[in-house]
Amino acid sequence: MNANLNFDHPRPSHTVAAAALATVIALSLFWAVATLFQSRGEPFAELAAAERACATYDYQSDREACMKRWVAENGQTSVARR
Repeated sequence: MNANLNFDHPRPSHTVAAAALATVIALSLFWAVATLFQSRGEPFAELAAAERACATYDYQSDREACMKRWVAENGQTSVARR
């Protein structure tokens, strides 16, 4: 049995193509995650505003009920904008 394995060297064009594909995949994943965080940030902003508006309530249950009312009255978040 021959112990010397002769692997073919990759062509430069294949290396460039693989690097370009990896870059496209990485940028696509980054874009998807950034878009996800931006789209999910608006409801959290509404909840933060509701929490500030209902900060005077002492009991957690009263504060949560106030926050739900506040979001229902003031928060008009549309799920699909386009």
